[in-house]
Amino acid sequence: MSRTFDMEVFLAGVLTGSHATRKRHLRQAKIIQAEIVARWQRVTPWTWQRKHLAWFLEHHLSQRSEATRYYYLLTIRLLAQSLQTSWVFKLKGI
Repeated sequence: MSRTFDMEVFLAGVLTGSHATRKRHLRQAKIIQAEIVARWQRVTPWTWQRKHLAWFLEHHLSQRSEATRYYYLLTIRLLAQSLQTSWVFKLKGI
């Protein structure tokens, strides 16, 4: 039996803020996950490497506004925090 990965459970320990903020982070984390699955076939965050998230920031969001990239950066930082890694991400131009 195959079960789908539940991003909400994965981020539950690090999500804070208002209901709308938590929903935005969940929505963005699912988008990040879908793009990484499509590109590298890595389904769960435990199989991700720093390069996967860096690729998402640099290439997938390259044509997005600065504000959109910033909000995705916040979500990626939450993902890294939930993975208990020391990965540091910055946006060029911010």
